[in-house]
Amino acid sequence: MQFVAEIIRKYIQSKNMAGGMNKNGMNKKWIFNFVLCVGLVVPSWGKQRNGNAGDAHWVGTWASSPQLVDKSSAPPAPGLANTTLRQIIHVSIGGQKIRIRFSNAFGTTPLTIVSAHIALPDGGSKIKTDSDKPLTFHGQQSVTIPSGALMISDPLDFNLAPLSDLTITIQLNDVPELVTTHSGSRETSYIQSGAMVSAEDLLSAAHTDHWYFINGVDVQAAKDSAAIVALGDSITDGHGATTNGNDRWTDDLARRLHADKHTRNISVLNQGIGGNRLLHDGLGPNALERVDRDVLAQTGARWLIVFEGVNDIGTRAWAERRHEQPASADEMIAAYEQIITRAHALGLRVYGATITPFGGSFYDSPDAQEVWTKVNQWIRSSGKFDAVIDFAATAADPSNSSHLLPADDSGDHLHPGSSGYKNMSDSIDLKLFKK
Repeated sequence: MQFVAEIIRKYIQSKNMAGGMNKNGMNKKWIFNFVLCVGLVVPSWGKQRNGNAGDAHWVGTWASSPQLVDKSSAPPAPGLANTTLRQIIHVSIGGQKIRIRFSNAFGTTPLTIVSAHIALPDGGSKIKTDSDKPLTFHGQQSVTIPSGALMISDPLDFNLAPLSDLTITIQLNDVPELVTTHSGSRETSYIQSGAMVSAEDLLSAAHTDHWYFINGVDVQAAKDSAAIVALGDSITDGHGATTNGNDRWTDDLARRLHADKHTRNISVLNQGIGGNRLLHDGLGPNALERVDRDVLAQTGARWLIVFEGVNDIGTRAWAERRHEQPASADEMIAAYEQIITRAHALGLRVYGATITPFGGSFYDSPDAQEVWTKVNQWIRSSGKFDAVIDFAATAADPSNSSHLLPADDSGDHLHPGSSGYKNMSDSIDLKLFKK
C-alpha cells in the first residue's frame, strides 16, 4: 500500500507542476491516466514482490500405506539392522523442490535413520552419482522417529521429472522389533550390510519386493496442482501387475492425466493395501481406521476415489472362523457414508468406484454375489458420491457380468492383469479432475 501511495503522490505532484490540475484538483483525463497507471504498475509490482512463492505449493506425488510387517513381508537376510536400504519409487507429477516422508507407524520403539539420500536410479540398485543428494531433518542428517510417528525431511532442491523413478537410500543401525512396511510394493528394494548410502551400486545386496519405512514424496508444484487419493485393496495396490513395470491402474491414470494439458498437474496417490477391508482389519487396518492418515492427511489432496469392499464381501463365508461379524451390504454402505462425510468435511470430492466382478474366484458364492449386486446398485444410484466410476461395468465379461473379461483376468478371476488395469484407467473420465 505504501508503494501505491507513492505513485499517487508523485503523479499529483507532477500534474501540479505542469499546471494540469483544474480548480477542483482533477479532471476526467487525469482520472483516466491515473487509473491506467495504477492498473499497469500494481499487478507487476505484486508479481515482483511475490515471485514464484504464490505460484507453487506442496503436493504429494507418491505415497504408500503403512502396514505391520509379517512373515510374508519380513526383510531377507541380513535383515535391516546395520544395513543400507535402497528403494525405488515411481512418481506422478514432478517439481524442483522435494521432501520425503518416513513412517514408524507400527514401531513400538523409536526408529533412527542415520543417513538418508535421494538420487536418480540407473538400473537395478545403481544410482546416477551426480544426482545423489543427502536429506536433512531440521538441518541434521540423522533423525529419530518416535513410536507411531512420521517425519518429513527438509525441502531440497532436486529436479524431479514427472512420471519418473526416484531412489531413496537410508542407513540404519538398530531398528524397531515391529517394522513398518508396505508389502505390495511391486518394486524391488535392495539391502546390503554397512554404510553405503552414496555407493553407485549395491553389488552384494539382497533383493526384496517390499518397501520399508518410506511413506510419501511431496513436490513443490504449480498452484493449480492437486492430488487424487485412491483408497483401495489389492486391486488398487496392483496385485497381478508387473513387478517394476508401474502398470497398476493408478499408474496408467497418472500417465493419462499428464498427457492432457488440462490435468498434467494432477498427481495420483496409491493408498491400496492387499486384503484391505472397510470394516475389519486384515492386511493393514480397516479403511475406516486408516482414512484419516492415508487420505485426509495427504498433502494437496483434492479428490478421493473409494474402491473398497470386495474383501468384506468375499470373507463373509469364513467370518465365524475369524470370530467376526460378517459385513452386510447395509454395514458396507454405512462405512462408505462415513468416509464421504469425513472427506467432504475437508473439502474433498469423493468418487465411488463399483466393485469389480469375482465370479469363479475363491470368493464366489450366491451369498457374495447378492451382497455385491446390492452394494454396487447403491454406489451407482444413491447419489451420495460426487460421481461414480463404474469399474464393474468396465471389467465385466459382456456375456457374464459376474465374471471378469477373460482377456483382462490375471488368472485368479478376482484381480485384473496389466491390460485390465489399463482398461480400468481408460474408463475414467478426466473431466472429473478438471476445474
